[in-house]
Amino acid sequence: MLMLPPSVRIWAAVESVDMRRGFDGLSALVRETLGADVAGGDLFVFRNRQGDKLKIIFASRQGLCLFAKRLEKGAFHFPDADTAALEIDAAQLAVLLEGLEFAARKPMAVRVRPGVALR
Repeated sequence: MLMLPPSVRIWAAVESVDMRRGFDGLSALVRETLGADVAGGDLFVFRNRQGDKLKIIFASRQGLCLFAKRLEKGAFHFPDADTAALEIDAAQLAVLLEGLEFAARKPMAVRVRPGVALR
């Protein structure tokens, strides 16, 4: 489980990016496309076109950090949006990192029939 301070904001870029980009390239994308500063303390999540690779860039006290993950099967599922990036929370990031699909900001309704026990 990820342990992030509540003050950390997590941004998932909606458009795919070239995974050959490193620290400088992703920092430029954050600045130009998202209008943010990597050194501001937020996490920025990017994925490739096929959806099987993901990179997260963020600043620490010592400098920039770049986290990368590749799925052997399946893809990272980002929700559709009409903006450049979606703000997600730590729980949604954890789901995303496991390669599972989530709905952004839409609570799931659970219906239970009376008399049926949950297992």
